[in-house]
Amino acid sequence: MIAVILAGGFAKRMWPLTKDKPKHLLPVAGKPMLTYVLEKIEPLDDVEQIIISTNAAFVTYFSEFLSKYKIKKKISLFVEDIYSEKEKLGSVGALGYLIRKNNIEDELLVIGGDNIFDFSLSKFLEFFRQKKANAIALFNIKSSEKAKLYGVVSIDSEFQIVDFQEKPDEPRSTLVSTACYVFTRDGVKCILRYLEKGNDPDKMGHFIEWLYKNEKVYGFIFSGIWFDIGSFESYHEANEYFLGKNRNQ
Repeated sequence: MIAVILAGGFAKRMWPLTKDKPKHLLPVAGKPMLTYVLEKIEPLDDVEQIIISTNAAFVTYFSEFLSKYKIKKKISLFVEDIYSEKEKLGSVGALGYLIRKNNIEDELLVIGGDNIFDFSLSKFLEFFRQKKANAIALFNIKSSEKAKLYGVVSIDSEFQIVDFQEKPDEPRSTLVSTACYVFTRDGVKCILRYLEKGNDPDKMGHFIEWLYKNEKVYGFIFSGIWFDIGSFESYHEANEYFLGKNRNQ
């Protein structure tokens, strides 16, 4: 299995903080945001290799980060040849580009580099092995208003996804998709097929909306904390949470 961390966005909503520096390397309670994701992946026996997908504008920042970050697993950068928001490939487009360029046929664990969570990825992969199908991590946000900002999911008694709404005006549940996915080998092929059909390359949610209608996709519900850092508010909340946690240790 290969783990891919998506870190290619320009985070315009957080300018000027992220105008000349990648959001994924901003400090959260004193350490780079990306570190929280890497620390979750590092203990996974299934994962043999980690690839961080980023853009050409920020490659020097990530190279410097990796030169100082000590990890036993093989880790590398994959660089999209883009320098601005206008050129970006989108999350699915970037993932498809990475898969094609690296001839990837393995199972893929895909995580957004701006997501911080406290659930066990080992349990997520156990769920994936048990279901023998594509899986996404779900979080009950417990607010219909907040759910409007995310991909909203409905599942059956076996945890199979039966409905997916990308940022709906009227959410049918408060279970939302996080940027944490694991794809089978067939699921990886589906990413390429989805793009070849001319579908939206921008949002992973649109791909999942398409995928559950063509392949089995299951939802792993986790509890605890989850920060999707896409605004100054969520960045501040994550900092406050982890600073408080550190003080109490």
